[in-house]
Amino acid sequence: MKAAWNFIGAVAVLAAVAAPLSAQETIKEGAKATKDVVVKDATIAADRTKDGLSKTGEVITDGWITSRIHQRFVGESLLKHSDISVDTDKHVVTLTGTVVSAAGRRKATSIAQRTEGVHSVVNHLTIGPKKD
Repeated sequence: MKAAWNFIGAVAVLAAVAAPLSAQETIKEGAKATKDVVVKDATIAADRTKDGLSKTGEVITDGWITSRIHQRFVGESLLKHSDISVDTDKHVVTLTGTVVSAAGRRKATSIAQRTEGVHSVVNHLTIGPKKD
């Protein structure tokens, strides 16, 4: 009878040891699954960032940047009577043309620099009357 109780005790000890090992395996599997999801989501986020998405989810292309800058110039009092061309290549904006004041030149540069997706601005604006 004593041997039977020893056997039952041994089985109970093994079961107690096996349960945490099983739990550890479950935790390891859960951690691996979590890691896989995080890596996948980080990869998706990196791809979207590389593609360049605006805050509204639009893809930021050179054409998008050029259009957005033109939109932001409209109605700007310091740029009234200016003749500004915007060219964007690889997210680098080049401004050419004329503005009527130094303040207008600074404002055009500032607007372009603060536009989403713009890496840098090259300002070739001159101060003078609007060319006809």
